[in-house]
Amino acid sequence: MFKRSFTKYRVDKAVKPTKKTYRDKAKEKMEESLDSPPTGSPLTSPIVTIVVGHERRLFAAHEDVLSRSAFFEAALKDQFLEPNGKKVDLPDEEPEVLSCILEFLYKGDYFPRLLQHKRRHTWELEDAQDVHKTGGRGSSMATIFHSGLGAELLRDTVVYCAAEKYGLEELKHLALRKQGLQSGIPVDIILRSARFAYEHTPDTESRLRAHYLALIIRSRKTFKRSGTMQLEMEIGGKLFFDLFVAMSNHIDDIVEIGNSRSPKFI
Repeated sequence: MFKRSFTKYRVDKAVKPTKKTYRDKAKEKMEESLDSPPTGSPLTSPIVTIVVGHERRLFAAHEDVLSRSAFFEAALKDQFLEPNGKKVDLPDEEPEVLSCILEFLYKGDYFPRLLQHKRRHTWELEDAQDVHKTGGRGSSMATIFHSGLGAELLRDTVVYCAAEKYGLEELKHLALRKQGLQSGIPVDIILRSARFAYEHTPDTESRLRAHYLALIIRSRKTFKRSGTMQLEMEIGGKLFFDLFVAMSNHIDDIVEIGNSRSPKFI
């Protein structure tokens, strides 16, 4: 709509309205949906306060959204709605990991998002560094600093283990697929993350553990030269027993394939 100012002898120049970008329109729609969500929407349920980590950082989420997780559903089930609302304490959780969990519960993914390249029929992570072109959030490392260990771990491994804890199977699939797209990770971080995966998943869990075993076998030449690998093996643990079994099976398969191709004499 144009605004004009009329005088007796002159008409002012029309003022062109400011053009809204796609992001501005999307933001407006999101704000409208949050201000007046439809009846029965999870966004109409009570707000739950989540206290995370030793620093007791505060997060907030809708109860019905949190209840998509079996862990949160059980934690909230027997709580009465107090004047200050329901609350969940997660003293051993990492705030960055809980942020990924909440983003997945609300949006079905977490940063950086998993994108499908339709022309090449492949999957890739969004270009998080290209803020101006894609609207990303800036640089995103493949690792996070875990305050409990005081060291860097692969983010998707920690998210996978958290999804195991919170009962989110779809998030486990997503985190594993994302981790498979990462490359150039130092040996010490891979081994530390593998040990973390073993310590925070049950023995019945095989997908993440198998991922690490296959990764180490594929990169065995690099790991063989690594002093870190030697130190880790001296520490021992179920990880390296499984690795020994997996490598033995791999060698047996290679030998069997070689024997099947060799000429047989009668």
